[in-house]
Amino acid sequence: MTPGPAGGGVASLECARCGRARPFGPPPATLCPCGAPLLARYRLDHVRPIPPGRPASLWRYAELLPDVPPITLGEGYTPLLPARRLGAQVGLDRLFIKDEAVNPTGSFKARGMSVAVSVAAAQGVRVVAAPSAGNAGSALAAYGARAGLEVRLFLPESTPPPFLAEARRLGASVTMVPGSIADAGRTMRETLGPADRDGWFDMSTLREPFRLEGKKTMGFELYEQLDGHLPDVILYPTGGGTGLIGMWKAFEEMQAIGWIGEARPRMISVQASGCAPIVRAFREGSSTAEIWKDPRTCASGLRVPGSLGDFLILDALRRSGGEAIAVDDEALVTGARQMATLEGVDACPEGGACLAALRILLEGGRVRPDDTVILFNTGTGLKYDA
Repeated sequence: MTPGPAGGGVASLECARCGRARPFGPPPATLCPCGAPLLARYRLDHVRPIPPGRPASLWRYAELLPDVPPITLGEGYTPLLPARRLGAQVGLDRLFIKDEAVNPTGSFKARGMSVAVSVAAAQGVRVVAAPSAGNAGSALAAYGARAGLEVRLFLPESTPPPFLAEARRLGASVTMVPGSIADAGRTMRETLGPADRDGWFDMSTLREPFRLEGKKTMGFELYEQLDGHLPDVILYPTGGGTGLIGMWKAFEEMQAIGWIGEARPRMISVQASGCAPIVRAFREGSSTAEIWKDPRTCASGLRVPGSLGDFLILDALRRSGGEAIAVDDEALVTGARQMATLEGVDACPEGGACLAALRILLEGGRVRPDDTVILFNTGTGLKYDA
């Protein structure tokens, strides 16, 4: 039986940059006064087995999540699929696809929004808003509806139409904005006014602590699904980067409670060549990433010109011995098609980017044939025109 922590619960919220702590509780937390994201810190006192009968969802890790009533649609515990045909083609015996497309609303964004909306609703929030490239908005609309919250979304005009239609079906108010997700965020804050004054809560990536907490459960699941081991290499498509940051945080918590030792997977951040701020910063040796001007890619989830968590992403890449790779749109679309035709996974372009990046790593000898390698498919391909 996989071990789990006894006790648990959020002890405090800690700034990821300056270390300043604040209590967990109303009012809902946003950024540290220094402008950096806050991270949830837990009471990690003892270890015991996860009791039988825990749901096959992210909420099975309740002791390492906020102690609030869950707003859930059955998210998490997604399949880890052996990719035997793809593996044979590229020369890997242990290649897996973590298929996040089976989450509610068809993407990994369901994980973060389940936890973030649960906390917001428990702390009295009634109106939530976010900019989105597509999947996050759909997930916020769904979980907001489930919780009885008013949801206001701001989407770039380039967002594929299926995302827009889905968000509206789920009852969200949607405003279309020229430009990128960064422009959508600025328009949201200008339109709605200061959140602490005008009664709405900002659910933007890393502007509150708990979307990351939902995403970190992907790390716990990998450990369980690999029979108490971690993989050697994780390839992860990176826009805002909460999934990568979250899994790195999960590994730290797993070590603290005795699940694992110091060894970590090599974390590979995958971006599109038309929007690759993390790749550029990694290659330049920078600890933060400059905003990418004029972001362009058909993978809307990768069309993110900058992230509040850039320094956390870059730190995880370097500490793990990983790297950052950019692939062009033709390669990522081809990768998605190959995942579909060879493995039956109707991958989104962002997922296809991971396969394209894996080929680059293999060509350069940076992945060994005996490595256990995880490709993350973060959403369904059904919502894209490509």
